[in-house]
Amino acid sequence: MRRWSVLLVVVLLVGVFVFAEVKPDYVLRFSTVAAPTQPQVLAMKKFAEVVEELSGGKIKVEVYHSGQLGDQKTQLLAIMRGDLEMCSDAAPSWFADLAAMPEFSVFEAAYAFRDLDHMYRVMTGKMVQDLFDKLAAKTNLRVLDVWYLGTRELNFTKKVGPVRKPEDLKGIKLRMPNNKTFLHMARALGASPTPMSFTEVYLALKTGAIDGQDNPLPTDYSAKFCEVTHYIVLTDHQIGMICPVINEKLWQSMPEEYRNYIKRAMAVARHYMNYTVLEQEAKLLKVFREEYGMEIIIPDKEAFIEHAREYYLNSPAFSDSWKELYEKIQEM
Repeated sequence: MRRWSVLLVVVLLVGVFVFAEVKPDYVLRFSTVAAPTQPQVLAMKKFAEVVEELSGGKIKVEVYHSGQLGDQKTQLLAIMRGDLEMCSDAAPSWFADLAAMPEFSVFEAAYAFRDLDHMYRVMTGKMVQDLFDKLAAKTNLRVLDVWYLGTRELNFTKKVGPVRKPEDLKGIKLRMPNNKTFLHMARALGASPTPMSFTEVYLALKTGAIDGQDNPLPTDYSAKFCEVTHYIVLTDHQIGMICPVINEKLWQSMPEEYRNYIKRAMAVARHYMNYTVLEQEAKLLKVFREEYGMEIIIPDKEAFIEHAREYYLNSPAFSDSWKELYEKIQEM
């Protein structure tokens, strides 16, 4: 009998020890407006899985998708206040608006980057890393990484007709995120920008409230925009990125070991997302054409590049230093 009592005590002690071992020191809510099947959400889940494994359960990440915790701006403001830990929807254009640092908007201007390698060469360089440090000091937003969201293409309803040059976009209502960088980008392409939350786009396309939108192909597919549009126009006008962010005060309060776990898990998630996006981009045009009956348009890309360049360099909305940075990036 005594032997069973001792065994029971041992089992209980082991149970208490195991429970104590898996109790997290940090529970991080990681938020996005993206739909659950989008590469962005899949990468967030991969990050959650890897960081929990690396930390031995000391860091637990809860993923919230589809705008459950607010739209892009709401999430970022919550992180700045310390009311939310992380989100993956941050991007340079939001930093430009929220931090009053207009130089950030250059990185999401139309045709700022030639390709993915060019984007990473710039965004991982000292110039941008210094800007990220200034952003953290000014806003409480700490950029953890840069993920490839995809190359943005134009996407229109059937009534618009084929778009092959900037002139074809005159008077076209093109949905854009409600920040200055994207509104200017629509104008740089030749369209009339219509600011709108991402979660409203599907219905707006279906009802004709907007004529089109722009996003990477995987986003068009995951968000089901292909169900309510007819044309994909391969302008390649932006090498899209997202910058996962965390509350800076929280980040600085973490032990260095924990920050290292997060950085390593971010790297895994980045490669996972980038591969997924590139693979989908390679396959989706066939899906759009054969399964949804969409028309794929190859436009006069050089005409769009020149139109965008002329818009940015001649617009009084941009300072001389902004224009110099735009040209400097293209020469790198």
